[in-house]
Amino acid sequence: MSFSPCPKDAFGCLNIQEQRDRWERKRSRVARELVQTEQRYCEQLQLVNMYFVEILKAKGTLRQHIIESIFSSIKSIHSVNQSLLVHLENGYFGRGFEQFCPQLHFYNTYVNNIYNARKVLAVQLKKNKAFRRFKALQEARPDFRNCQLEELLSLPSQRIQQYKHFLKDMAENTSPDCPEFQQLSRAVGEIGEVSQRIEHNARSHQNHLQLCRVQKLLKGRKTKVLAPGRWYIREGWLRTVPPKGTEAMPKMFFLFSDMLLQAKRRSPLDPGGSKFSGQHAYPLQDCTVDKVFGHTKSRGGLLSLTFPRAKLLLMSSDQEDINDWHQSLASAIGKLHPKNTVVHKREEPGRRPLCLVTADPQQHDPAAESTSGRKRNMVNCETDNGAQTPTTTAGTTTGTTGAGPAGPKRMKLSDGQAASSPEPASSSCVIL
Repeated sequence: MSFSPCPKDAFGCLNIQEQRDRWERKRSRVARELVQTEQRYCEQLQLVNMYFVEILKAKGTLRQHIIESIFSSIKSIHSVNQSLLVHLENGYFGRGFEQFCPQLHFYNTYVNNIYNARKVLAVQLKKNKAFRRFKALQEARPDFRNCQLEELLSLPSQRIQQYKHFLKDMAENTSPDCPEFQQLSRAVGEIGEVSQRIEHNARSHQNHLQLCRVQKLLKGRKTKVLAPGRWYIREGWLRTVPPKGTEAMPKMFFLFSDMLLQAKRRSPLDPGGSKFSGQHAYPLQDCTVDKVFGHTKSRGGLLSLTFPRAKLLLMSSDQEDINDWHQSLASAIGKLHPKNTVVHKREEPGRRPLCLVTADPQQHDPAAESTSGRKRNMVNCETDNGAQTPTTTAGTTTGTTGAGPAGPKRMKLSDGQAASSPEPASSSCVIL
């Protein structure tokens, strides 16, 4: 029986080649889909520019600033994407997106204005009869394929999300040795930033709608819900437990990122009975929340909120609801109190600079000061059974610079040396 000399290596090479072939097939499939969708996207942008932007300018149905508010930078986006399409159709994906990414500021301008554009468009459709008729006639063209203008205006934002997925798949199925790998990887990061901006704008818009809704629910204008940087979190009914032994009363609470708003329902006899009257606004800046009971699987729970000038007890018979309120309150309060640890650098006690008495008061040698300070911290002593270390005289120095008591080393001298005169500085002995 004969065996292949290296069957394992042969099978291993075969598996690697099969994996590479799968990557190449997936990359080709993604590239083909990217080109096809880009062609359709450019056609739709051209329809908007041709049948809306250009004709509206020529006819004067809308004023110039209104046209710019609705369509923003869509004309520049169409021009940029036409250049990108040429590169994609020729197979230059990395080079195409490398030239496309520096033009993403047109997309940033567009996505920042998208919600304002929808608002202006809605106002014009309501008030401008000529524009309403014009819009219906243009959308009835066969080229639009029953697409409305509102749908076409959302295409650039949707296309950025598609680019993110297309480029990620292409980069993952491209060999790192390929020159396009670095170009596609950079494009993934830059387009991802625009995608994050779109998602943030969507969250901000939804939050603004929630704040406006709550503001309309409240009677009067004393309670200002709309405020910069304020985020809506949740709302619901909770029972307030009074400090005295009276009955707990149900109240409506609106939780925001910086305050807890307590409200009560207006009188049923009032025509606007579905609205509320604001009672108290509790700032969360200096608030602490504790769960009094409701830790186990019991019926409901009780929350204790402590403010600088008030204390609030909130109760609910729903265990899941009280847990959600506790988690939301704790999260909102925690974001207002970031736990930043500040480390202050402190000098060591043993490293404090020493005041030196020099021979010449006008001269000051920093090197000598640093050397004497280090020597001051060193303790050199020799321990005998009954002997003590003698103290040197104030005149003993080390080095050329005269120093006080902190400068010289203290050395153990013999009997003969103690009685003799001190040696010159050059012959002194330093114990290290």
